[in-house]
Amino acid sequence: MPGLADLVPPPESTAARWRIRTGAVVVVLLAALALTVVISAVGSSGASTEVPPAPVLASGPALSVEAEIIVQVAGAVRMPGIYSLPTGARLLDAVAAAGGLTDDADASAVNLARAVNDGEQLVVPRVGEAPPEAAPGAGASGSSSQLVDLNTATLEQLDTLPRIGPSIAQRIIDWRAENGRFTSVDDLAEISGIGDKTIESLRGLVLP
Repeated sequence: MPGLADLVPPPESTAARWRIRTGAVVVVLLAALALTVVISAVGSSGASTEVPPAPVLASGPALSVEAEIIVQVAGAVRMPGIYSLPTGARLLDAVAAAGGLTDDADASAVNLARAVNDGEQLVVPRVGEAPPEAAPGAGASGSSSQLVDLNTATLEQLDTLPRIGPSIAQRIIDWRAENGRFTSVDDLAEISGIGDKTIESLRGLVLP
């Protein structure tokens, strides 16, 4: 007949079974948690990816696209030719469209920041060449043959001159306010930043 000791399982066997049961419970809990996370992610993803209906455009004339101008770029650029540019483009944009300046280009002889006009011919001189005169065929902003009066010109008008940027244009206006009228283009020599080369490039383009 078995004794009492034979009916009581060894302590090691009981501990092993408890570990198995505890592990199973942990696995079930982790699976339930993972399922909850997946369901939540799917629900939130479905809400965020809802595509709103496309707006309905009113019937009528087609929307106008950005206006363009046509200019001719010549001189010291890599690909001289005729180019289409957006309205309000600068000389820098025209030069970029023509492939950029060549190695022998005299970039200081032109104002790359000035606005260009429809139908204008833009000539970039090479080092040693005379700066270009006002090109014929300027657009509606006015005839390119008009001279810029140093005594009445605005900053924007002065900015269109070769070698004259906004900073130099402001100095011209400041000098005019302090010293009175210009009597000759040579008076520009009194303004800091304007040298003989710039003055020579302005002869025939400005008054007096």
